[in-house]
Amino acid sequence: MSKTTLPLTQWTTAEPNQAVQDNLVNELGIHPIVSRILASRDILTPDDARRYLAPSLQDLHNPFLLKGMRKAVERVINAIHNQEKITVYGDYDADGITSVAVLVKFLQQFLPDVDYYIPDRILEGYGLNRTGVDRIKNGGSRLIITIDCGVSDHDAVSYASAMGLDTVILDHHEVPGTVPDAFAIVNPKQSDCSFPFKHLAAVGIAFNFLIALRGLLRKEGYWTENRSPNLREYLDLVAIGTIGDISPLLDENRIFTKIGLDLITESRRVGLTALKEICGVENQVIDSGKASFCLIPRINAAGRIGSPLDAVRLLLTDNVEEARDLARKLDVCNRKRQTMEKVIFSELIDSIEKKLNIEKRSVLVFASSKWHPGVIGIVASRLVDRYCRPAILISLKDGVGKGSGRSVSAFNIYEGLKKCDSRLLAYGGHRYAAGISIREEEIQSFTDQLDAVIKEEATLVNFVSHTTIDAYCQLSDINHAMVSHLDTLAPFGSQNPEPVLCARNVNVSSPSVVGNNHLRMRINGDGVSCNSIWFSKGHFLHALSGPSLDIAFTPQINNWNGATDIQLKMKDITIQNLATS
Repeated sequence: MSKTTLPLTQWTTAEPNQAVQDNLVNELGIHPIVSRILASRDILTPDDARRYLAPSLQDLHNPFLLKGMRKAVERVINAIHNQEKITVYGDYDADGITSVAVLVKFLQQFLPDVDYYIPDRILEGYGLNRTGVDRIKNGGSRLIITIDCGVSDHDAVSYASAMGLDTVILDHHEVPGTVPDAFAIVNPKQSDCSFPFKHLAAVGIAFNFLIALRGLLRKEGYWTENRSPNLREYLDLVAIGTIGDISPLLDENRIFTKIGLDLITESRRVGLTALKEICGVENQVIDSGKASFCLIPRINAAGRIGSPLDAVRLLLTDNVEEARDLARKLDVCNRKRQTMEKVIFSELIDSIEKKLNIEKRSVLVFASSKWHPGVIGIVASRLVDRYCRPAILISLKDGVGKGSGRSVSAFNIYEGLKKCDSRLLAYGGHRYAAGISIREEEIQSFTDQLDAVIKEEATLVNFVSHTTIDAYCQLSDINHAMVSHLDTLAPFGSQNPEPVLCARNVNVSSPSVVGNNHLRMRINGDGVSCNSIWFSKGHFLHALSGPSLDIAFTPQINNWNGATDIQLKMKDITIQNLATS
């Protein structure tokens, strides 16, 4: 089924095999709507469904299948035996920050002096660099463990080696044609790596590293009386980093995230408890949505416009008052980040709506010396969400631009940048997100070249959002029991989206814009009425009065001021008279 909708979006209906659905219902006793969604997501056998619905650490892969893992672990064990100082070198986003915290927290059990280093976003930029190597060398470290960076840092790795430092690289970014001459490289995207799951966040690679390290130390008899560390306690941080990196919530990522969110809800870690308090969610169940919109933005904000070291300290501290002070500091950074983002986004929307024919543009590239480089990636994401085009925003300083790009499923932005590398000083990333460095005078040529690349690989028709309908229902079908059944499919995120239901022939009453351009309204039909919210779609306020609508939505439990009700989180709306004209 395909329809023209209010925002230009194509609707498709999932049509999984009915026999598979019936088998899942009969074998597992699950709700038919759950079996339908599982089948549509290629969960086809009862055994696969059991693993999916009840994620277990027993289903993790052997970490030694990761190429380079044994060599990396043996180097760290050697450092432990010789009491060498280690520096963990990370990235300034939530994935990098949690990865650093996981590794440092674990290694501190064995070494009295474990240091960590995250480069300054403005002064140093992403990745391992010579300035950082000098500081690490002067601090007395003999081993650098890079996490969430390193696989493209040839010069800095060679420089570290010349300075007498070994480098172990733990990374998950796309692997370039040649890799640095490091002591060991662990990255599942290496072409000859046999690890079956290729989409771990960096923090997931860090966790696999801990499993492997603990395993070899056990074999050595490092612990007596079976007192080896319980690695499950680290999964709250692994969940934060995995969700923050928008990694597919499949396979190991699903296991990490499911268990980790439960730990966050239980308030096991002082720093995350303080962060929950500052967000006002301390007494709530923490799902992937609350992690994404409450906790993770504040961790990211430290690396965007503050100091990522504050976020690391928050996650490492056991002191309640220190944690609360740091959480307040991160909250202030986040508020500043929101203000900056809103100004840039409003400026761009005004320019696009007045000056561009968006239907003829395959990519959105903008540059300014007024923009803070720490927030442009978020704004690029918002442009992609609104216009369904790849977007790259570039912050200029002294004739050089640092850019952040985001893309859509129809176009691999990393591969696109490869074809424009002659215009770039540097680039890196993956399918949906990338960073660039470029001279100001090359920006227009780069834009033209990337535009041509995109038009060659994808048509403008591909740059249309797609909404997949999992099932049809009446508003009267929606109750707490149904929402509870759907919740068994959580955690939701990349490649495991929230179930989307469709109700036809409804109408809207009492629409209003709330918060940051969110559209709140009552949905009426089938003799019942439900509250709803459509995030970031306040600009459609005046388009919804009168006509009969088909709506695509996810039902959810909404807790507000002590009251609980079912709210429809809108995904899309079709005006029927447009769809049938």
